[in-house]
Amino acid sequence: MTERPELMPLDESTFETVLCVVAHPDDLEYGTAAAVDRWVRAGKTVTYLLATRGEAGIDTVPPAQAGPLREQEERAGAAEVGVDVVEFLDGFTDGVVEYGLPLRRAIAREIRVRRPDLVVTTTYADHFPGGMVNQADHRAVGLAVVDAKADAGNRWIFPDLIDEGHEPWQTSRLLMVADPEPTHFVDVSDHFDAAVASLSAHDAYLSALGPDYPKPADLLGMILGGAAEVVGVPYSLTGRLVGG
Repeated sequence: MTERPELMPLDESTFETVLCVVAHPDDLEYGTAAAVDRWVRAGKTVTYLLATRGEAGIDTVPPAQAGPLREQEERAGAAEVGVDVVEFLDGFTDGVVEYGLPLRRAIAREIRVRRPDLVVTTTYADHFPGGMVNQADHRAVGLAVVDAKADAGNRWIFPDLIDEGHEPWQTSRLLMVADPEPTHFVDVSDHFDAAVASLSAHDAYLSALGPDYPKPADLLGMILGGAAEVVGVPYSLTGRLVGG
């Protein structure tokens, strides 16, 4: 059996601005928010972009009501880790997000607007570490981020973005969290409580999952504590780094 390569600490001196791109409200709160809290407290600028408002995520609440509710919960969760810029795309529907040019263009546009040194997204692999199947929207958005990263740096792809005033921007680094083949980790041991507060802000969504669903602290303990033995810290966020 092939041994997993040793995980390396993410070199945080290589970035000052971060754009996190995911499919739904709460995606970032399942671990990534702990690293966001670390970065914001270190003086880095972090912004969020979500492809949908998670309107299909609560079985007992119609989408027209769930969307605004979950948007507000996402803004509240972001505020718990110091993020005050949370953008939502229009034109993409929760549960049926399709990979394609419109999604690539929308993400490339935001990369040009925010001009980040590091882009963070959820893996586009078909499964998470441990074997759990990765949801379709996550896969579509994750793959679109990979391609939009290149699109954002090429003036001849989506040239109408230049007409809008968005010059090309090349981001050299992309971190895909929850990837089944991680390469790097971020020590978030001192940011666990902030991560719990960020996830807890999604009260309506979590409550709808029922009393048997793990509490935020227990769930994040499993997610962020999973690599503890490998990297030698109590809690860590792991991901696959593409680029420097």
